[in-house]
Amino acid sequence: MEENNEIFEEETSGLSGIETKLALALRVVRDLKSRLDNLERLLESRSEFIDPDAFPTPQSDDSSYGSFEGRSIEGVFDGEHMVGEDGRQYVVPPNYASKSKLVEGDLLRLSINDSGRFLFKQKGPIERQRLVGALMQDEMTSDWKVIAGGNAYRVLAAAISFHKGEAGDEVVILVPKNAPSAWAAVENMIKKDGSEW
Repeated sequence: MEENNEIFEEETSGLSGIETKLALALRVVRDLKSRLDNLERLLESRSEFIDPDAFPTPQSDDSSYGSFEGRSIEGVFDGEHMVGEDGRQYVVPPNYASKSKLVEGDLLRLSINDSGRFLFKQKGPIERQRLVGALMQDEMTSDWKVIAGGNAYRVLAAAISFHKGEAGDEVVILVPKNAPSAWAAVENMIKKDGSEW
């Protein structure tokens, strides 16, 4: 929480008492909005029942966020990150996400051990559907995308690298069955020469 305190101190330095209270109120509103967005994602996912008592209750001060050691946090995969029930984003290692074929909306559990190591585990997969599309690379950003079913889905570079993908290859992807998605998981790839990887 030291980083957030530093940001708050920068925002409030040289402000009057009323302005300081307003800056603090805005920070609280942003935090609440982030938590509500996360709650909405959890409610929209169609996965197993989650016991609400399993989620930690936020405290009025930020001391509960100062140390993650020995904690377990649940959240939703957004294509690159896990959005935790605490409203924070946690980077999911791309190799783990691609090997596990994580799909946007999957529920994850992050365990942070006493040495600070992050361990992700898929808790509840969202219902999936398979699509077949063409692999392309954005010339401006170098991001990989698969054009399938009239949509362009972003895919992790780690998955393309693993499958030795090239623009024009045919790709079998997994996407949420009943929810819109900007990301897809690569399940398989058929090379331009017809070989399967």
